[in-house]
Amino acid sequence: MKSSNLVLINVLVILLIVAGGGAAVYYYMQSVNYISTDNARVDGQAVSIAAPADGVLSDWTGAVGQTFTPGQRVGAVRTPAGTTNITASVKGTVVQQSAVVGSIVGAGTPLARTYDLDSLWVTANIKETRIRDVKADQVVDVYVDAYPGTTLTGKISQIGLATAGTFSLLPASNTSSNYTKVTQVIPVTVTIDNYRGVGLLPGMNARIRIHK
Repeated sequence: MKSSNLVLINVLVILLIVAGGGAAVYYYMQSVNYISTDNARVDGQAVSIAAPADGVLSDWTGAVGQTFTPGQRVGAVRTPAGTTNITASVKGTVVQQSAVVGSIVGAGTPLARTYDLDSLWVTANIKETRIRDVKADQVVDVYVDAYPGTTLTGKISQIGLATAGTFSLLPASNTSSNYTKVTQVIPVTVTIDNYRGVGLLPGMNARIRIHK
């Protein structure tokens, strides 16, 4: 083998070793300084607007996209003894509605669902093996899939007191002799400091990085 080829091979091997070492150092530093997960989504408090009484829905202005303030009239139900107004209980924007004017509704029938789009947060699921390193008020970087290249910031505001699987309709059970242990996740709530002009919507996928 020519000496020039040997030198080239040695150089390539050295570069691969350096690159591999650099990658190892990077991932080590990431694990030491941050806790990351892509098991996260934009969340908020869903509030229903319901019929206040039995009767016929005689009026409705709660179209999707409409924003209402507490106490604002959204529609009305015609009852045997008169008309009962339907009002919003909290500030919110209608994201889904099923109201049909002229239809018969019962007291408590959900007619629309609203969210306060100015007060959303991120719910992230952290592996139970990492939850000991999560503390309230830690700084969090938030990356929403819908807006690549944009980094939002927030803080840990709440740490769940039970695993996400606890509330499943089919919770895991270890009564069987062939039980397979699965790492559980614990939900944490991340408040967002500033939307930075992006239009966040409930349910959007997200990724977070917690500064340890």
